[in-house]
Amino acid sequence: MTEISDLLDGYGRFRSSAWSEQRARWRELREGQSPKTMVISCSDSRVDPAQIFDVDPGQIFVVRNVAAMVPPFETTPGYHGVSAALEFAVQFLKVRKIVVMGHGMCGGCKAALTGEMQGTELGEGGFIANWISLLDEVRKPVVEAHGTEGREAEKAMELAAVKQSIANLRTFPNVREKEDGGELSLYGAFFAIADGVLHLLDEETGEFTPAS
Repeated sequence: MTEISDLLDGYGRFRSSAWSEQRARWRELREGQSPKTMVISCSDSRVDPAQIFDVDPGQIFVVRNVAAMVPPFETTPGYHGVSAALEFAVQFLKVRKIVVMGHGMCGGCKAALTGEMQGTELGEGGFIANWISLLDEVRKPVVEAHGTEGREAEKAMELAAVKQSIANLRTFPNVREKEDGGELSLYGAFFAIADGVLHLLDEETGEFTPAS
């Protein structure tokens, strides 16, 4: 188990090595950030985008949430965290690429597949149930083809979630406009925890293939 002391030990190593070695980089970042890529990833502790893509500080703008979901564009009252981050990245940071990265053994996708969180109270699973209901529409064909149990069904759900988030990105007027104008590119990705292989979505075929 990671204790706060373990985190502080890690901070000590960071200060004595990584921070010192990249001091010039950190000095540049004091003036602001200018990442060209946004990564939307799962909150799962096993899939850190900075580690997977081996990037330096300031290179990617990251949003993480349960199942790496992007909600559709909507103007209803509420707190729209992902939408706010997306707006900031596209309109103000002017990122050129957005990568939605799902992953293997995703607990959020599994819960969406099995429906195990449905009917739970807020604070006891209800917030999760509400969030993963974003996958209700794509769940149906997955269940029809694979059922609700087993690794094959789970993976199908994980891949479908990435495609749904890509589709939801295109409901945002600013994203659609910039993509149509060649200022922004969208990518779907899937990181397999079992073997550490990253797969990229080919939107023409709908297939995910290992990155070269």
